[in-house]
Amino acid sequence: MSISRRTFLQYATVMAASPTPLFAQASGQRIVSLDYGISSTLLSLGLPPVGISDLADWGKWVVEPEMPSSVVDIGSSFEVNLEILLQLKPDIILTTPYLDELLPRLKPYGRIVRLEIFTPDSGPALQSAITGTRKISTELGRETEAEAFLARSEAFFDQCRERLAGKDIPPIALVNFMDARHVRIYSNPGLFHGVFERIGVRNAWTREANYWGFETIGIEDLAKITDPNARLVAFDPVPPDVLPKLAESPLWNRLAFARPGHLSILPAALMFGMVNEAVRFAGLLTDLLERDA
Repeated sequence: MSISRRTFLQYATVMAASPTPLFAQASGQRIVSLDYGISSTLLSLGLPPVGISDLADWGKWVVEPEMPSSVVDIGSSFEVNLEILLQLKPDIILTTPYLDELLPRLKPYGRIVRLEIFTPDSGPALQSAITGTRKISTELGRETEAEAFLARSEAFFDQCRERLAGKDIPPIALVNFMDARHVRIYSNPGLFHGVFERIGVRNAWTREANYWGFETIGIEDLAKITDPNARLVAFDPVPPDVLPKLAESPLWNRLAFARPGHLSILPAALMFGMVNEAVRFAGLLTDLLERDA
């Protein structure tokens, strides 16, 4: 599921206002990416990679932008197919500290560029993603394209904020259901929390998270959110047994979120992403809150 027609047209208007197309002509550099957020950023810099890891799940977790059919799946992030990598002959392999154990195996196949977005020292994830975008652009000679992309993204965030301004927007607790007893809940310094702040939405979960921007809690911990207007927003995919089990759970039914209209489900958005993923989440959330305000 994509963002609404209004949000799509809004984003398209921002794109059209920029002299740089979303998919500019590639410069001929052969790039392999081992990270979804980096991969989507490459697309917005006009440099589709020749190969990425975990391509098969791109449509499940990233969704937008669409990955070109020419891109090759090089296997999972932790089990890169080195035979395919050899055939692709990359000039550059983009990776993250999360995959540092692979570096000795990858170095013979291309120049390694590490991008630090989610680390203990990287700070708020949205700003880190913006900084990372500029670092990629410098490495690849795409500074002009990066600044145009970031300007488009900032304009989109501004428009989301304007759409919600003056409306009665409740504080939002944002989660993924792990099972019927546990959720992953998002807060500072994560990417989604950064979007909350950027578009003027209050996070109902005020406790600091890990540097990835989440913590895993029991369903009972949601009772710590005492604002009676707070709303629970969960991402797809929701495990198929979760909602039926919650409906029968005395614990869940004592929570304010069990009331009609206090739980909503959003299409998937990637929490470990970069600016494109922040833009997608901002559009999805703005559509939901504007519709229900």
